[in-house]
Amino acid sequence: MTDTDVLADRFEEYRPHLKAVAYRMLGSLAEAEDAVQEAWLKLGRSEADDIRNLGGWLTTVVGRVCLDMLRSRTTRREDPLDDTFVPDPLLTPLSRIDPEQEVLQADSVGLALLVVLETLEPAERLAFVLHDMFAVPFDDIAAIVEKTPAATRQLASRARRRVKGAAPSAEPDLGRQRQVVEAFMSAARGGDFEALLAVLDPDVVLRADSGALVGGAAVSKLVRGARPVAEQAMLFRQFAQFAELALVNGAIGVFNAQEGQLLSVMGVTVVDGRITELHILADPERLARLDVPGTEG
Repeated sequence: MTDTDVLADRFEEYRPHLKAVAYRMLGSLAEAEDAVQEAWLKLGRSEADDIRNLGGWLTTVVGRVCLDMLRSRTTRREDPLDDTFVPDPLLTPLSRIDPEQEVLQADSVGLALLVVLETLEPAERLAFVLHDMFAVPFDDIAAIVEKTPAATRQLASRARRRVKGAAPSAEPDLGRQRQVVEAFMSAARGGDFEALLAVLDPDVVLRADSGALVGGAAVSKLVRGARPVAEQAMLFRQFAQFAELALVNGAIGVFNAQEGQLLSVMGVTVVDGRITELHILADPERLARLDVPGTEG
């Protein structure tokens, strides 16, 4: 094997980890792949023999690439991020998780948390993700954001407070999650309004992202409160007939597909036996990049 082949093999060992870092930084699977590829190109242009800790080096490189991408996003946007934006979901069959998905799902970041991360400043998000989720030392992060370690610690602390306040701890047990989600879907299929209200938290939030081109009743929207959310479920109850369960960012969620094409993916947050958040991606352009998961046997 050539030196390039050896380096490529070593890089592939780290690819799942690097993609997990980039996904948490960017909330986009396509952009995460781009960030990882950029890290490979940078590795090829470096003196690889001088790198003592390849995993740490690659993690910080991916972090720097993601930071640049986040800052570029901020610069391009004329308006703040829309309240209806839903990050790319990680969609996995309940019955099977492949090795790369296993790394992405480990200590999964739910869609609700990713939505909160989207509200952070790029440097805050980097400090929080790298330190709190991947235990990267503040000294290493400080070099990326070009601040002192103390200032970098403050970035992570601010981000942590915002995350803690906006993303309460969800039900960790998949079995209990499934009971709640199945009760919601059963009520939607049956058009049982009272049963829907019973499974929804009074302050539930529904975020539906249909992209820029979808209009009418299916337009992107942010809906708050059990009764308005239940009314939305009744409005689209015909689609509930074809919904199937899957893991969405490590939690029980729902997807709709026809003829091998995804029509929607719904992430669900369950707290204390009730649904507190629903995140629906129904943007045809973004869904086209995702694979339909296999169904349970």
